[in-house]
Amino acid sequence: MSQATLQTDRIRLMPLGDEHLEFEVELDSDPEVMRYLTGDGRTRAQVEKAHGLRLATAQPVAGLGFWVGFVEDEFVGWWLLQPAGWGEEALVPGQAELGYRLLRRHWGRGLATEGARELVRHAFQDLNMERVFALTMTVNERSQATMSSAGLHYVRTFYEDDDDREGSELGAVEYAVTRDQWETTQAHTEVATPSA
Repeated sequence: MSQATLQTDRIRLMPLGDEHLEFEVELDSDPEVMRYLTGDGRTRAQVEKAHGLRLATAQPVAGLGFWVGFVEDEFVGWWLLQPAGWGEEALVPGQAELGYRLLRRHWGRGLATEGARELVRHAFQDLNMERVFALTMTVNERSQATMSSAGLHYVRTFYEDDDDREGSELGAVEYAVTRDQWETTQAHTEVATPSA
């Protein structure tokens, strides 16, 4: 299965390709966008290296990878379903890590949550995943709100010894949702809003 193009009410999510590099450069060069990730904006060379790694994310598990999001043909950001364990010792079958990054001018419009909900749905309904999780710094309250709005629940706070970013002394958090939890929530939502 190749990576699918997805659609929400407002966002068209297309698999990341080489033609999207300039969008990534614009996104990652903004220090405010990168504040909780690298602490400052990335150079073009750094983004080009990251682009190659992002493309490679789609290789080990069919259907997973990066998506670029467009609203009425305007680039707004990217979303990610990354194989759990990617870049580490071994992949964790049935699990995917959710991520997202939006241009600052599109913050506060609910787009991060809308795209994240679609990727969670895609992970469980289309890809038969068992668990979706997401990580962020404890101080990144905006990202935590998106995770929660997308149906993920707080799991833990953890600390990394080699993290020297501002706010790292407060640690990072993991949010997650299992397929059973997600299906239960979907069933309750359908009962609460019956079709006419």
